[in-house]
Amino acid sequence: MRLVRFSAGDGAARIGVLDPETARSIVPLRGAATMADLLALPLERIREICENPGGEPVPLAGASLLAPVDGHTDVWAAGVTYERSRAARVVESEHEADVYERVYTAERPELFFKSTAWRVAGPGGAVSVRADSEVTVPEPELAAVLNYAGEVAGYTICNDMSSRSIEGQNPLYLPQAKIYLGGCAAGPWIRPAWEVFDPYALTIEMTIFRGGSVAWQGHTSTSGLRRRIGELAGFLFREDEFPAGVVLSTGTCLVPDLPFTLREGDQISIRIDEIGELVNGVVRGKAAVGTQLFR
Repeated sequence: MRLVRFSAGDGAARIGVLDPETARSIVPLRGAATMADLLALPLERIREICENPGGEPVPLAGASLLAPVDGHTDVWAAGVTYERSRAARVVESEHEADVYERVYTAERPELFFKSTAWRVAGPGGAVSVRADSEVTVPEPELAAVLNYAGEVAGYTICNDMSSRSIEGQNPLYLPQAKIYLGGCAAGPWIRPAWEVFDPYALTIEMTIFRGGSVAWQGHTSTSGLRRRIGELAGFLFREDEFPAGVVLSTGTCLVPDLPFTLREGDQISIRIDEIGELVNGVVRGKAAVGTQLFR
């Protein structure tokens, strides 16, 4: 089953499930108009609605998939949750490299706000490198989709775009390195949690194409995730509330070595076993992002 957010015909955004039999149509959900509405429900109710959508099927050929996040649902992210991420942060940091060493083994994880829903690019949308950044990379991550109670309702793919050059200058520049227009993509859909047997045994692959050729390629596994999703969610919900749910990206383990940087015109493909493939083109600067995100 694939839970999707899509537009068709009149252009209005709706949510539904891909036809589990043929994957040629989308069945709109009854009882939830938006993804935020769905995540405001208990997990049992979410499953009941998804397994019994009851809407009139919409041909997949006439629909456009959108980012599977809307309304007041935020995207948050975790950092330094893989050994590779710790090493990359230490290498790029010009000062205070030991903060990344310390947080990797600390009791409290690194958690940071990533994006509001309207800023998230969906499948086929554009991600951006900041015009004032010398080195920007995509960060392919497994993201847990949590309901209002912090329960894992499903999983999606998140591209946590990051300016390595800005963050490397000073750890306090993390928000500028991570949070900007065109700095986050998610999709192509949500795979329900009850259909993913083991989220810690998924292969993650990323390929960056440039001029029709492979500019960078790598793969790894979520088995290297040091912190469990329940632990990350517990810290996120410890002193905060998310009435419309939250997407929690669990950290990266594929980081191109310096001095590699994305360029305008690149295409990023991220695949995660059992979840799907997220593809986004790259532009430079906020003016190039356009109005596609305002949906």
